[in-house]
This record gives sequence, structure tokens and C-alpha cells, in this order.
Amino acid sequence: MNRSEILSILSDWNFWTKDQPTGIKRHHYIVRLENLLGTGQVVVISGVRRSGKSFLMRQVIQALMSKGVPKNQILMVNFDDPRFATLDTAALEQLFQTYMESLQPSDTPYIFLDEIQEVTGWEKWVRMMHELRKAKIVISGSNARLLSGELATLLTGRHMDLNVFPLSFEEFLEFNNMSTQNLDEITLVSRMTRIRALLYDYLEFGGFPEVTLTDQKKPLLLSYYDDILNRDLIRRFHLRRPESLKAIGKFCMSNVASQMTFRSLGRFAQATGNTAEKFSSYLESAYLLFFLKRFSFAVREQEKSPRKVYSIDIGLSNAVGFRFSQNVGRVAENVVFLTLRRHAASNPNLELFYWKDAMQHEVDFVVKDGLKVRELIQVSWNVSDPRTRQREINALVRAMKELGVNEALVVTEDEDKTEEFDKSKIKFAPLWKWLLKYERG
Repeated sequence: MNRSEILSILSDWNFWTKDQPTGIKRHHYIVRLENLLGTGQVVVISGVRRSGKSFLMRQVIQALMSKGVPKNQILMVNFDDPRFATLDTAALEQLFQTYMESLQPSDTPYIFLDEIQEVTGWEKWVRMMHELRKAKIVISGSNARLLSGELATLLTGRHMDLNVFPLSFEEFLEFNNMSTQNLDEITLVSRMTRIRALLYDYLEFGGFPEVTLTDQKKPLLLSYYDDILNRDLIRRFHLRRPESLKAIGKFCMSNVASQMTFRSLGRFAQATGNTAEKFSSYLESAYLLFFLKRFSFAVREQEKSPRKVYSIDIGLSNAVGFRFSQNVGRVAENVVFLTLRRHAASNPNLELFYWKDAMQHEVDFVVKDGLKVRELIQVSWNVSDPRTRQREINALVRAMKELGVNEALVVTEDEDKTEEFDKSKIKFAPLWKWLLKYERG
């Protein structure tokens, strides 16, 4: 590519001559990204495709400019742009030199490289730029595998990570023109009717930013799913017969919050257990699915037990897999998982598990902080049936005794109270209230 072509493409992505769309601000991520930039390390933004990584980059660029950083000191490149014919380290260097010669920044530039996994050999170029202090670098990608192995080898001790998820419930409310910032509990309760109505929208359509803002929700979700499968998995891993991958993906999307083994997945997809395990890891690497292990102090027991599967976005599962109205309990459990997982992503000491004993008593979530179990959480949408209620309580009481925990939580549709059982406390909380409280830390 010649210099004129490169500048034409770069001008389309940057603020040099025109404003760029920045969308609705996601303040939590903006603050964290600005703090990570201050460490002097390469910042790695990762997350599922369409979760808002590109808009977050623009929002931080806008924040930098508002603090006095000149426009010509900031470069953003989106490698999903089809006008880039060849993407390798030579192309990266050519882009950078063209920018430096044309914009002539007076200080060390900020470089934002979006969807970096499209560039062959990017890791060595990024390391070189970082070590020579030629730029302050932020990179993003939609594949955990590409942003882990290479980084672990070439950028050890030189990078900081930021995981971006689809909207939390609090962000979802803000995208629907309902801010909950600085509101006390009395005010929140007074708005409960509106909040609960939006909660059901959230449970049905999930939290992808663009999906939240459009009327064409299901077609857009289906296009996202196909895009992730084809671009981030089938093409990336050169799968010649992708039928098994697609079958496993749809089965998992249709059975969120369910236990499964790789052997059972393989039988469903007419593949071996090893193939099912490999394809499951592919789906996880694209941030599409999560596989939750059973809690055990023995690592071997964790590895051989069935895993529970959860989706990155419940709207995606509802579009691809099952009908929301018939599975609201599983949908709610998936939303609770994502809230816990989002919190764990910024707290490296936190680990998530499910718990199950030999008598088949089960607790949905064990939150472990370092060596200590911090929380036990059960999700039961309707506990009005005495048998259901007793089953959930029995499981929590057994888990509390085994793990040395004095309090536990049941997340429900609308019950809000605390009860004591055998010197232990079990709180019952409505999902909407728990989400807002937990997301605020």
C-alpha cells in the first residue's frame, strides 16, 4: 500500500480531522483502562466480539484529548478493515512510519490496535515498540488463545489485562435512559416496577450494546453468533468439517446452567470425547462459553467431575438455543454467573465453582477468595413451593457446614428476607436488587 492509501484508511478511524462515534460511555471500564495506561505497560483489552471494545478505545481516546493530549499524538487502527490487504509486522511498521511522518507527534504517541489477532506476528512488533518506548500501546482481540500463549511468552511482565463483557444490568439500565447512580435504596424501590420490566428485557435479549439499542434484536444476535463461529473459530482454526463444532455450540447454548461431560458432548455431536473437549476449548477461547468446575480441594476431583456450562450473553442463548419463557430459572442463573465472572475478571484472587456432595445436594456458586470460601449462592426463581424451598435450603446448609461458611444467599424473582437455619443465616434477595448491589461492589 502506498502512503496516500494508508493515510486515507487511518483518517477514517481517527479524530484527526473529524469526530468519531463514541457511543454511550461505560464509565467503569474507562476508569480502569485509564489507570492501566498509567502503569506504562502494554494494555490488552479482550472479550467477545461486539462487546464494545472498539467503542471503549474511542471513549478513552476522547478522555485523553479532554485532558490535553493532542489529536495527532493518538493513533487508532482497526484491523477488521477489509482495505488492509496484507497484515503482518512489515505492514504494522509501514502504518506506524506513515503516521509518524505525516502527523509528526511532538511526544510519545498512544497507539490503539483493534482486533490485533488479524495481524500475523504482531506480538514481536508490539514487544519491540514497548521495549524501545516508541509508543504507549493498547491492543484488543476477540480470541483468548491468541492473547494468552503469545503474550505469556513474549510479553511476560510487560502487559496488563482488561476483560470487557456485554453490558451489566446497571449498564443496561443506563443504556435505557435509567441511571441508578447515587440513588439510595428507598428511591430504587420506588422505581421497582420500571426496573423489573427492564430486567425481563435483559433476561430475554441480554446485554450486547448494539442489540440493546436496536429493535431488530434476534436477527442481530443470530448474525453475531454466526460471525463468532465463522470468523473467530472455523476460519481461525482451519476446521474443514465444522459440523461437530456447530453441534456442540448449539447444544451448550440450549442447555446453559446444566452439567455435562466432554464424553456426553461428544456423543451428542457424533465425535470423540477428546474432540468435544478440544472444540469446547475453542468455544471458550472465543469468549462464547464458560465451563464451570465442581468445587473440590482435590484438583483431580475437579477435573474429572462434570462441568456446568454458561453463555457469554443470555440473549445469544435465547436466540440460538431455547425459549426464554420456558427456562427463566436457567436464564437467571446464567445472569448471576456472568455478574460473578465479571467481578472475578478484575479480582485475580477470586475463583468460581459449583458445589455438589455425594447425596446430590447442589449449590450453584461457590465464590472462593484466595484460600477461603467467601460466598455460597443459590439461584431459585420461584421458592413458593415448600419442597423446592426445602431442597435449596438443605443444599446450602450442608455446603455451609462443609465449607465453614455462616451465611448464604438465595437469588429469587421477588422474595426479600433473611431466615436462620441451625445457627446459620440464609438471605433471600430479588434478582434485580442483588444485581445492582453486587455490581456496585
